[in-house]
Amino acid sequence: MKKILLTLSMALASSLGAQFFSTGTVSLPTASMTVKIVTDPTTVTLTLTGDSNSMLGIGFGNNGMASGADGFIYNSSANRDYGFNGVGVTPSADASQDWTVTSNTVSGSTRTIIATRSLTGSSGDFAIANDNTSIDIFYARRAGNLALGYHNSLRDYITLTRTSVLATDEVAASTRNIILYPNPAKETVGFKNAEEIKLVDIFEATGRKIRTVKLDSKEINISDLKSGNYYLEITLKDGSSAFDLLIKE
Repeated sequence: MKKILLTLSMALASSLGAQFFSTGTVSLPTASMTVKIVTDPTTVTLTLTGDSNSMLGIGFGNNGMASGADGFIYNSSANRDYGFNGVGVTPSADASQDWTVTSNTVSGSTRTIIATRSLTGSSGDFAIANDNTSIDIFYARRAGNLALGYHNSLRDYITLTRTSVLATDEVAASTRNIILYPNPAKETVGFKNAEEIKLVDIFEATGRKIRTVKLDSKEINISDLKSGNYYLEITLKDGSSAFDLLIKE
């Protein structure tokens, strides 16, 4: 029975892998930041880290702050979704703020921001496909100042490459010795080496993310989930990710 269950689980994991694409965590050295972009069939999830006392921003495309470019900027205002108006001109907050910040935490001097948006966003937003195409971005940090403003030389360009998450080196949680137990599970699921885990994102088999859980203990409650198969993206405290399949009885 266990062998059959394992075979079915692996087959489903392969199927799910075709629906999720990730850049992995990419260093943005010029500004001492990191970025990760993960997509599923409906949503893009952006994870951005950098100095907790600085404005942090990324823009999409390879033309920098050219008029019409789209970006995400963490700053002292409540706005996150911005359009650029040309080099040297302050970006404008979009009328429709499509990015939703799901987590904003500070550890030591490092801020970690996790935000989600639909793949297409709204008018003027950069559409991101759920596939393995590369994404050109530009990025900047305003050192020691959270207000929207000039970043000086702390800015650069980079091309992010994406692969199916189940085809990356981050695939199996077991390779990081992050083991789910029990699995299948009914009420709760625990994690071996839970102290290494920061967040757990839970996705339905369709690819829709239904929950983000900050792991404060060694287990999470799944009693309200319907019976079925769920895909977990496990964000570790070192910034890397692991992936696993949960079967809810």
